[in-house]
Amino acid sequence: MRRIAALLTLIAGLAACGETPPEAPPVDAGANAEALSAWFEAKYEEQLERSPISLTFLGRKDRQGEIDDLSLAAEDAELAWLAGTVEDLKANFDYDTLPQHLKDSWDLWVYQSERAQEGAAFRLADYQFDQMNGAQSFLPTLLISFHTVASPLDLEGLIARYQEGGRALNQMIDRAEAAAAQGLETPAFALEGVIEQAEKVVTGAPFTDGEASDLWADFESEVAMLLKDEQITEEDARLALTEGLAPAYARLLAWAQGELPEDEGPVTGLSNRNDDGAYYNYLLRRHTTTNLTADEIQEIGLAEVARLRGEMEIIKEKVGFEGDLRAFFDMLRGATGDERFYFPNTDEGRQAYLDEATAAIERIKARLPDYFGILPKADLVVRRVEPFREQDGAAQHYYPAALDGSRPGIYYAHLSDMNAMPKHELEVIAYHEGLPGHHMQIAIAQELEGIPTFRTQTNFNAYAEGWGLYAEWLATEIDGTYVDPYSEFGRLGSEMWRAIRLVVDTGLHAKGWTEEEANAYFLDNGPITEAQARSEVRRYIVMPGQATGYKIGMMRIQALRRKAEAALGDAFDIRAFHDTILGGGAMPLTLLEARVDRWIAETQGSDA
Repeated sequence: MRRIAALLTLIAGLAACGETPPEAPPVDAGANAEALSAWFEAKYEEQLERSPISLTFLGRKDRQGEIDDLSLAAEDAELAWLAGTVEDLKANFDYDTLPQHLKDSWDLWVYQSERAQEGAAFRLADYQFDQMNGAQSFLPTLLISFHTVASPLDLEGLIARYQEGGRALNQMIDRAEAAAAQGLETPAFALEGVIEQAEKVVTGAPFTDGEASDLWADFESEVAMLLKDEQITEEDARLALTEGLAPAYARLLAWAQGELPEDEGPVTGLSNRNDDGAYYNYLLRRHTTTNLTADEIQEIGLAEVARLRGEMEIIKEKVGFEGDLRAFFDMLRGATGDERFYFPNTDEGRQAYLDEATAAIERIKARLPDYFGILPKADLVVRRVEPFREQDGAAQHYYPAALDGSRPGIYYAHLSDMNAMPKHELEVIAYHEGLPGHHMQIAIAQELEGIPTFRTQTNFNAYAEGWGLYAEWLATEIDGTYVDPYSEFGRLGSEMWRAIRLVVDTGLHAKGWTEEEANAYFLDNGPITEAQARSEVRRYIVMPGQATGYKIGMMRIQALRRKAEAALGDAFDIRAFHDTILGGGAMPLTLLEARVDRWIAETQGSDA
């Protein structure tokens, strides 16, 4: 890198003296590639070192007593650093001589920086706290589920993080107050969710009388054996929680209660903001990695809803149900207590759900070598969401494994209300969150070799969620899945759910729909329960655009597969196609299409 930089400096100096520089020697492609690979590793490490939370998620223990600086000033510094890296990249390396994987890495690094710079204008347009997201639930999750304690040093770091959590939470409250001062009003349901979650965190010992809070129970269960260390006492942890963390939660509760509207009218999305759709258009670009407009996305959604209704009619007739599709939906929703369709709303029922989800994943795991050449090494477990952040009917989700193998990938299920968890949806969700869905895609990305490390940790919503939805559909081709017609209906319901999202998200944020109008559309066209529908619509209200990435991503992957099948004919190899999709890590859909096109061309060339 220094050699290339010195050459450019010499040429610039000669030009400044008015002399014609000699013709530059050709760039040493090998040295250029080697230097750029080292540059990516160095820059990614710089980025990681400013984020103790990211280090912990990767299973690393450096800076384990700290939590990220979440202030606006820190964000400004990060944006400036990113811009500087792009300038450095373009000034010191030759793109044209790079091997393809480094060209991809270059494009990804620049793309991420450009999206970050673009989003800076809207950073106070997001809700800083809502029922789905926010430090009120994220911090306890980090401390309980991801900060591992195996030594006195780990324990010191945990106690330090209790104190640091108060500082970080206060920084987020500062941001929320700044957003509110600019006129951002958080919906009452979102604030009520924040209040409920925050109160759960600081209820119980050592914050209040009664049984141990989740944080304290975790402290006692995981680190009791280490309290013998004379440098650490239980009182250190108690004080860090009660004097460091609790006051910040008290401030958050006061803020959220003060922001509750006295007389809230119909709740809608971004349609009522006076920015001519600028923020929502940015979010659609960010979450779909395309330039599709809100109108185009809604039209795609309406067409997919119509198609899927037709396929659902076939299943309805297959099971012998007499009545229209809405009546079939209502029958399934009203079947709570019927063990054909729901688990008991008991601890035994919850364990049965976890057991059956695990079994579904194990069954499909045995067949994956027929469809994939690259398989994940990381293990996967199914767990119930922690009580302090569990919500009735909320969407299931996945947390990646630690790179060092110390923590498996985790598929989390909300099981507080088993009447919101129909049996016919269990299989499709397990495939989406587990195998061959998120766990497979993310674990393979983390385990990739021969590419810059930052690409193993990159995430793009349309790619990741598009793959998850594609995985649900792919499972229909694998023997032993969806053998029950109700499970197949559950798969169609899941895809319908994502098609409805295209209509509802754009309706709320570009067409002026209210929460109730969105709920009604959901219940008319999808089989999910009313609790699920309400939870989903409220998710879209506080996370505009995010829900559009699923179906757009899935449809693009399906289109790429059809393109490859048509181009390659008998030479098409499903294992090689999937390895092409997953073997470069997450990327924008435009770059993914270019990657598949190159694979098609290379395959055609090898068969010539």
